Amino acid sequence: MTARARVSSLLPDFPWDTIASVKAKAASYPDGIVDLSVGTPVDPVDPLIREALSSVAAVPGYPTTHGTPELREAVVTALARRFGITGVDPAAVLPVIGTKELIAGLPRLLGLGADDLVVIPEVAYPTYEVGALLAGTRILRADGLTRLGPESPALIYLNSPSNPTGKVLGVEHLRKVVQFARERGVIVASDECYLGLPWEGRAVSILDDEVSGGDHTGLLAIHSLSKTSNLASYRAGFVTGDPELVAELLEVRKHSGMMLPFPIQAAMTAALGDDNHEADQRERYRARREVLRKALDHAGFRIDDSAAGLYLWSTRGEPCRVTLDWLAERGILAAPGEFYGPSGGEHVRIALTATDERIAAAAVRLTS
Repeated sequence: MTARARVSSLLPDFPWDTIASVKAKAASYPDGIVDLSVGTPVDPVDPLIREALSSVAAVPGYPTTHGTPELREAVVTALARRFGITGVDPAAVLPVIGTKELIAGLPRLLGLGADDLVVIPEVAYPTYEVGALLAGTRILRADGLTRLGPESPALIYLNSPSNPTGKVLGVEHLRKVVQFARERGVIVASDECYLGLPWEGRAVSILDDEVSGGDHTGLLAIHSLSKTSNLASYRAGFVTGDPELVAELLEVRKHSGMMLPFPIQAAMTAALGDDNHEADQRERYRARREVLRKALDHAGFRIDDSAAGLYLWSTRGEPCRVTLDWLAERGILAAPGEFYGPSGGEHVRIALTATDERIAAAAVRLTS
């Protein structure tokens, strides 16, 4: 068996490959498919960002792994302005080649292995598990600290607002996780890619003073520009938090040549400095969410959590694959909840990431 085969054998089947037949059924609908399965942006990148990208397209040299000083300052300023996150050191900001890349590699970048335990949410973005599998660590699905018992994990993943459920963890819950982690020397990596998309109530960062007490030791916050800036194709994200942890990640990534392209860094700097395009995109998603929410309710779905983010975590009280087929008969493709863990078996994840016209088409099909 080759080394490549050995690595791939560690991983589960790629989830999206398992719904090919359902996708084909949905695509055969007379008016075409409404694909609400993947949270990929469909709206154009703002001209301000595209202009920043093209303005440095002629620069020939290697970019720095740490990112330009302008980008890191833009991150610090945007975090404070948009989310009230203060006390971030620009030196503790590290751009990454999309946050999926970082999450998939984080356990290895931190040097974790077979003796280490990685904790992921019970219903979770699959890449948390993939990253742990690639590093050869043990894995525990747990939403509460009581399930950990006396053992101290090496790494705890949080995801608030959650993908797929849209659940938001409150300040008190986050504070308890931070306290637990500090008592046991555990690293907490908080995936906050949907922090800018709250629909009900408030979403708070792990780095917020209310949670961290102004001390970022042991904490990593992971942010993406794919969602409200539509930069999924740019692979634009960053991690920040504990200066020592970020410095460790930087050192390993420098040796590995994991550099974000310079034009992307310029585009990120522009995106982080402008809130207008982000507000416009958030409003598009809010309107699409309202249309889909009403249609799903009319069709007999129950929507759980979904207080933030780009998805409606929906159920008809039946196995998710049955629901998936029911939707496909109406030309709608969703993601089965079992992608995200065993306890998601009766839910489907329905994305807001389709054009207004396709969202309207889905609503008509659901309410007819």
